[in-house]
Amino acid sequence: MNVEIEHIGSTSVPGLAAKPIIDIVVTVEDITAEEDFLDPLLAAGYGLRVREPGHRLVRTSAQDVHVHLFERGDPEVGEYLLLRDHLRSDADDRALYEIAKRALLSKEWDDMNDYTKAKTDVILTIKARAREARGR
Repeated sequence: MNVEIEHIGSTSVPGLAAKPIIDIVVTVEDITAEEDFLDPLLAAGYGLRVREPGHRLVRTSAQDVHVHLFERGDPEVGEYLLLRDHLRSDADDRALYEIAKRALLSKEWDDMNDYTKAKTDVILTIKARAREARGR
């Protein structure tokens, strides 16, 4: 099986404050062929957290490693890499993102998905600047 693996998320950006969670994105040939990738991850102790069209998410029982699985060519992978690469190279946007994250983390969240959704506006702003910087 041919896969591609990328470290994403805040821990992939040197100098960016991050929760102690490693986020990984893995691309596979066929997201519906779960026996090729999901079964081995489950056997290794990961738990399936999300199964939706085009995307699977598994994580460790300690919830300190999240593995996002997508089919090769899925545009969502490019979005993760666009944000990561821009934050690695742009100190001002890295600082903006960190300030936004710290402000959100100071609040009580019943569901961390709500925290993730609350970051959407700043992420979209940063990705727009990343596209502009790349001329696309």
